Amino acid sequence: MTHARKSAAVWGVLLAAGTSSRFGDENKLLVEIDGVPLVRRVAERVVASSLAATVVVTGFESERVEDALSDMKLEFARNPDFRSGMAASLACGVAVVDGDASGAMIVLGDMPGVTTGLVDRLVGAFENEDCHKITYPAGTDGRQGNPVIWPRRFFPDLLSLTGDRGAKALIAANPDDTLAVSVDDGVAFEDIDTRSDLSE
Repeated sequence: MTHARKSAAVWGVLLAAGTSSRFGDENKLLVEIDGVPLVRRVAERVVASSLAATVVVTGFESERVEDALSDMKLEFARNPDFRSGMAASLACGVAVVDGDASGAMIVLGDMPGVTTGLVDRLVGAFENEDCHKITYPAGTDGRQGNPVIWPRRFFPDLLSLTGDRGAKALIAANPDDTLAVSVDDGVAFEDIDTRSDLSE
């Protein structure tokens, strides 16, 4: 499903393809928080942001995940190789980002605390650096959080990733090409992996 886009600036790539293997028998992305499925809670903040458009990468239970988001201004890309790990989903999403986009923000579908304000702040910082630096939130200890904006020039590197690793190694390998945006709260670091995480 394709909706009208705002402009070709920074796109969002929302990763929602995983099997939730550590969560138990349920798909964690569909577990409701305050009556809203986790993945929809994240998507609502992203859609309300300054991102030009957002593609949601689905895989495990793709139809159920897409149904939970079906009335939203989103595009979808299905990753047939979702069981191989996060790298395939990253590549699947980045591959369909608009050719004129300056960068792609990778958003994890299991981070319910991510806010529209954080997304907009990262986009603003990225654009202030001429859309040239890998931009991410960082805690007071320097720890890298999520989401992360990748300039277009790094897309080939993202497309070449393999296995169940994200792109942290690329960040470490390009220290002069990064921009850490200081954040005071923990929303950039809190994800849902197990059922006990919901009650913390």
